[in-house]
Amino acid sequence: MNEHRKPTFLESIIPILFLLVMLTINVLVFKDDGLSGSNQVVLMLSTAVVGCVAIFRLNVTWDTLMDGIVNSIGAAMPSILILLLIGALAGTWLLGGIVPAMVYYGLKILNPSIFLFATIIICAIVSVATGSSWSTIATVGLALLGIGKTLGMSDGLVAGAIISGAYFGDKMSPLSDTTNLAPAVAGTDLFTHIRYMLYTTVPSFVIAAILFLIIGFGYDSSVSQTDVQEVLVALESSFNISPLLFLVPALVVVLIIKKVPALPALLIGSLAGAIVGIVFQPQIVERIASGMNEGWQSSYMVLMKSMYEGVSIESENVIVSGLLSSSGMVGMLNTIWLILVAMAFGGAMEVSGMLHKITETIISKVTSETGLFASAASTCIFFNVTASDQYLAIVVPGKMYANAFKEKGLAPENLSRTLEDTATVTSVLVPWNTCGVAQSTVLGVATGAYLPYCFFNLLSPVMTVLFAALKIKIKRIDN
Repeated sequence: MNEHRKPTFLESIIPILFLLVMLTINVLVFKDDGLSGSNQVVLMLSTAVVGCVAIFRLNVTWDTLMDGIVNSIGAAMPSILILLLIGALAGTWLLGGIVPAMVYYGLKILNPSIFLFATIIICAIVSVATGSSWSTIATVGLALLGIGKTLGMSDGLVAGAIISGAYFGDKMSPLSDTTNLAPAVAGTDLFTHIRYMLYTTVPSFVIAAILFLIIGFGYDSSVSQTDVQEVLVALESSFNISPLLFLVPALVVVLIIKKVPALPALLIGSLAGAIVGIVFQPQIVERIASGMNEGWQSSYMVLMKSMYEGVSIESENVIVSGLLSSSGMVGMLNTIWLILVAMAFGGAMEVSGMLHKITETIISKVTSETGLFASAASTCIFFNVTASDQYLAIVVPGKMYANAFKEKGLAPENLSRTLEDTATVTSVLVPWNTCGVAQSTVLGVATGAYLPYCFFNLLSPVMTVLFAALKIKIKRIDN
């Protein structure tokens, strides 16, 4: 049997070019409906192109290719399970009146002019406390999106503020998995990494917050205070609103702060939401159970369906009816399908050596120090697009550039900061990346709709390269 040959650069970019061309056609034909299935098919066909090049040109065996695909999908399984539990949590928190209560009190407290500014600040605080952008977006993010809709604001704009705040914590919290992963790969310690990130992260966040403040004061909403009052009345008439309902999200936040893994924390939050539904919202359970089995069986069916099928609660107010629906675990299946085929493509590209060849070629062309930073940043974004996973976008470039940074006399925290400034925050901007597809599904907002407003995520890669070009806070290795 012939030995596996290393790919050339031309062979390596064939699947990438095919993917880009097909996705462009999809955008033209399907527009915003690409995630319904056509993008999944394109990724599947792109994986087939990788397989053809790998098997017929590089002598990669079928078993080797499949091992790479299976390992890549296996790495995404925690994200898939988290997505399922987020679907269940969204259903029970709606049934229990938790999300409606967040929307209700938020509308009473938040002024429309400062709403976007408050959104990015609130999400930043919660994500720093929990270390999880996913949990932040799935809980307070959903409530803030509901408030924004009620105030007549664009879904993409509000989602951009939510994601900007949530990913600030994902970068800066010592509880965050990416914040721990980046310094480990680059070869520095956690708190040195966090301190060094402050130089680029704080300016990016401050600029993003100011932009949202300016937009908020200049936003001309078509919704009047009378409309808001009608929403408040509709929520009051549908649910038993009480501050006690906030005990459930507080419980989830405490569990995550106490370093309880995300899966059990979200499961506990989902079950707590179901219990709260029985205790605080019996009228909702009874209304949904109408026509089902008698007695306890009907309540059991409602609670189960709220987790796997979601709930939809009708209201006379059109805005409120739009807020009071969730699709449960079932609503996540299309997202999971996209993650599976995206990870298959990334796994095939990696095991065939094509990803390594592309990044190796890029590194070989770098001569200047600024070029090295720009190259590392570009490689991280490239891996988010091709490997479809932010962890691979941190680990692989981190390993590849470690020696190059050392040879330039650059301390490892330069690399770890670059990894976080690019790989962590841009993952949510790619429609088929695990982060991008997860957040667009949870919020119900297309990636293309919120991308222009994710100011923090867009500014962070620019800031890290700008600091390198201006020689600001570039630490050297001590002799």
